[in-house]
Amino acid sequence: MTEQRSSQWYAGGDRNAYIHRAWMRRGLPDDAFDGRPHIAIANTASDLTPCNAHLDTVMESVKAGVFAAGGIPLNLPVVSLGETQVRPTAMLWRNMAAMATEEMLRANPIDGVVLLGGCDKTIPALLMAAASVDLPAIVVPGGPMKTGTFRGVPLGCGTDVWRLSEEVRAGTLSEAAFLQSESSMISSAGHCNTMGTASTMALVAEALGTVIPGLAGTPAVDARLLEYSHETGRLIVDLVAQQRRPSTFLTAGSFRNAIVALAAIGGSTNAVVHLLAIAGRLGIDLTLDDFDAIGAGVPLLVNLQPAGRFLMDDFHRAGGLLSVLREVRDLLDPTALTVTGRPLVDHLDDARIWDPEVITARETPLIPDAGIAVLRGNLAPGGAIIKPAAASPHLLQHRGRAVVFDSIEDLHARIDDPDLEVDADSVLVLRGCGPKGYPGMPEVANLPLPKKLLEQGVRDMVRVCDGRMSGTAYGTVVLHVTPEAAAGGALALVEDGDWIVLDVPGRRLTLDLEQEELNRRAPNQATLDGFAKPERGWERLYVDHVLGADTGADLDFLRGSGGDRVSRDSH
Repeated sequence: MTEQRSSQWYAGGDRNAYIHRAWMRRGLPDDAFDGRPHIAIANTASDLTPCNAHLDTVMESVKAGVFAAGGIPLNLPVVSLGETQVRPTAMLWRNMAAMATEEMLRANPIDGVVLLGGCDKTIPALLMAAASVDLPAIVVPGGPMKTGTFRGVPLGCGTDVWRLSEEVRAGTLSEAAFLQSESSMISSAGHCNTMGTASTMALVAEALGTVIPGLAGTPAVDARLLEYSHETGRLIVDLVAQQRRPSTFLTAGSFRNAIVALAAIGGSTNAVVHLLAIAGRLGIDLTLDDFDAIGAGVPLLVNLQPAGRFLMDDFHRAGGLLSVLREVRDLLDPTALTVTGRPLVDHLDDARIWDPEVITARETPLIPDAGIAVLRGNLAPGGAIIKPAAASPHLLQHRGRAVVFDSIEDLHARIDDPDLEVDADSVLVLRGCGPKGYPGMPEVANLPLPKKLLEQGVRDMVRVCDGRMSGTAYGTVVLHVTPEAAAGGALALVEDGDWIVLDVPGRRLTLDLEQEELNRRAPNQATLDGFAKPERGWERLYVDHVLGADTGADLDFLRGSGGDRVSRDSH
């Protein structure tokens, strides 16, 4: 039997081993340090991450499972990121959370880890850390909240916030009624109940093979979440015994399955930047073009907000992810393994669709081709993406004049100006919102529409940005434009009135200008003034080292695996 990693701390009779054991004993049995695996539970529970606040309860079920299987469970609180609370944007801290978790996993006497996440950036950060330290690891997603209702209508958190707030701006809903819906929007523990980034990353983590099949999407208030959590605690002990590390089962085929799942569920565009970052930690050559190539022809089978009508508790009731994957089984890599040691496809045989309104059969898709589209051209030579399932079909091929905003502050100051020269055919452009430019690549790409157009009945326009879009949002939004404006991208050179051509079927995004004219231009002072210029701390480190969205917006020195070896031992 392979010696446990934790034995490097606990084995022997010298002073150092004595110290390590004595300070950790605190009621543990004598055999706790005699080869029993020590399992960290990387726990993102926090009252300031409201979607993860219930994870302490989940952690107790994991603990019970670990102990029942002969392991020693250890709660390890790690950096938690509340999407709705953290300023300036939670994405700024994803890499920091991943780095801090990686270092704590490496520094401590543990043999494996269970990763508890929920809110948008927590599961990606945990998976990035696990991939880099490469200890046996399993994810437990915290699950979506139950659906609240307002005036008898189910509310999709996030999506209905955007919808209702636009109706207030359009004058079709009173502010009082809007605010009255607030107490109904978030009705229980758990993350957003739409197919936003939190739901997407939980399901994508299962498609990758890092979650017990069937768990992702289980509602936070469902007792089966605790049952699965107990089972995960037992399974991680088995993973340690078999040394089933992320590097032993996560392959290019695993990421293929994740991309197929992403398209079939109509998942968030944020999954693109997160999957690229996770692959970069594993040394797997995943590119933007893989999302287009693999996702092409994958049908949208899930009728959930923001692309459809239902919500996550409906999805779970209707059969969940496994029933979706069973419909597209021929598109999956049959060899890609899961934490169970078996291929993902082996877990699909018993899956069934129980409500065809929520999950449709392959023969009757909501959209025949639902993959993320990757656009290129002189405006985005490094690539940009769009989610056709959330866009207006009539805008997927469009030519319009640019209305340019140099920063988020500029947008807020002018978007509702009645004198703004804009019409329904205009293309709204927002720059300075990329990883370096903001910093942190905030979810602002789904720009609010000008109030005067909303009052005319306009509900969608082409929007172009180097930032991200909330997974709960919708619209004809081109985002993740690379290179970003702050990294020398052509987005910094666009002027009001320039013609922009969007051709999603042709995968093109172009500024209709001669290259000589582009070469002559330079960013205006307002654009330059809008770029982030941090002087200290994490923001300075981030801006100096962050890579582009096309490779996952990770830090340049964090790509690849560092392994689990501690470089020095001062004891």
